[in-house]
Order: sequence, then C-alpha cells, then structure tokens
Amino acid sequence: MPKLPEKTKQIAQIHAQLINSVVMACQNKMLLPQLEPALIAAENNGWLILVAKIRKILAGSRNTKILIGLDEEDAAIVLAILVGLQDSTQLPKPIKKEDTKFAAPGLAKMIDAAANGDVQALSSLGNMVEQMSAIPGNMQKISAVIKPLIDGERELKKLSKNMDEEAIQLLENILHELEK
Repeated sequence: MPKLPEKTKQIAQIHAQLINSVVMACQNKMLLPQLEPALIAAENNGWLILVAKIRKILAGSRNTKILIGLDEEDAAIVLAILVGLQDSTQLPKPIKKEDTKFAAPGLAKMIDAAANGDVQALSSLGNMVEQMSAIPGNMQKISAVIKPLIDGERELKKLSKNMDEEAIQLLENILHELEK
C-alpha cells in the first residue's frame, strides 16, 4: 500500500488517537473493550458510516473497496487505518505536548479557508469537529473553539477557558499559524 498523501496525513494526524486505537485493537483483540466506548460515542455523534467501516476492519476486512461511499475525511481516517495495518511506520503519532506545532498548520489552513468561504473546508471542518468532540482530551477541547476561530476570534484567553496546558499550546500554535 502506498504512503499517504499530505492532506490525508493532516486529517489522519487530527484523528491519530482513534486510528492508532483501531490498529492496536486489530492486532490485539483484547483491546476491543477499550475501543468500544470511543466507537459508541462516534456513533452517537452521527458517524454511523465511519464506525460501520471501522467495525468491518476490526472484523478482518482489508480491502480498499471499503473506502467507497465515504466523504474525504472519513476516507482519510479509514485509509490511514488500512495503511497503518500494513506499515506501522505510517501511523500518525498521537499529539503530545511537544508535537502540537505539527497539527496546527493543517488546522489553521482549514480554518482560514473556511473563514474565507471555502465550502469544502467548512464541510470538512464540520465533520472533523464532530469526530474530535467524541474523543475525550485535547482534541475535544480544541473542537469547541473551531467555530469561534472560523468566525474570527483570536483572543487566547477567551478561547482557552477550561483548557489544560497541552490544549492551550496547540491553540497558541493554531493562532500563530492563522497570523501568518
């Protein structure tokens, strides 16, 4: 399987925790109970098609035809899972405090494009926010400020209410990228 295209890598990076969790559960079925709450939360947030495809992968499907019918973001997530199963070096690394600067450029580009009327970017961000909000942690906290960022809010103190240090660092990096 080929390496992931850059845009797919950016989308996959945002969903790294889910992608890695699915790959680990495929490789070790004893991890399925730990993954299940995230899949249920995703279903409850309306990602029925994505979760159905993930469940097919968990059941053993590895055919790329599984990508048919998925939107760009869901396809990027599923493709990253399939590629990660073939080559674990291609898996996105879950964002750590020191890595927040790598997620910021992709998010900032999408936020800027959406703010400037790019309908595809707005749609992708909408889907992304839904998925990010289902995963507890920093991505969930960042998902809550995407709409204000699209609307032009740039005040760190206002945006970072109830965020921990890692989420604030990611938000600062996004704001820095948006200034460019």
